[in-house]
Amino acid sequence: MKKALLVIDVQNDYFQNGKMPLKNPLKALEIINQLEFFFKEKKLPVIYIQHIKKNKGADFFEFNTDGVRLHPDLMVTKESIIVEKHFPNSFQETTLSEVLVALGVEQVVVCGMMTHMCIDSTTRASFELGYRPILIQDATATKSLENNGVEVPAELVQASFLAALTNFSRVVMSSDFIAQTDS
Repeated sequence: MKKALLVIDVQNDYFQNGKMPLKNPLKALEIINQLEFFFKEKKLPVIYIQHIKKNKGADFFEFNTDGVRLHPDLMVTKESIIVEKHFPNSFQETTLSEVLVALGVEQVVVCGMMTHMCIDSTTRASFELGYRPILIQDATATKSLENNGVEVPAELVQASFLAALTNFSRVVMSSDFIAQTDS
């Protein structure tokens, strides 16, 4: 079954000094880099998803700012496949479905940022579209959330969303994924 790695929203605004810094994004990026290397070594597609907000003064990922750019430590080249999106779901009003079909991809491996938003939305959509997603839990990052004066720490947001996504995907650590895929 041909797999593709979806690297979702690993953009400067999610890192230190960005407009929306997450909890431990560098740790997730380190794992994402290992996955990029693994997929490139296996000659499997790596697809970068980039969220761009076109409205001037956007809260983050504002068009034509440093924050919207893909993180410089990603292994992006001139030949890389980059899909631009404007919604949390990477399939909504994008070319992602067409790209996957053209590449003959039957299963997606999901990683990136934010777990509670775009990772959640894209993983569920991948499941609904029949791509049998695998979610790499240590290659994701999120942030603390607040509702009605109650703050939910990032660690609990991460754990809760990953637990819920086991209903739509296989949620695994990167080391387990690589070991299982290599054998």
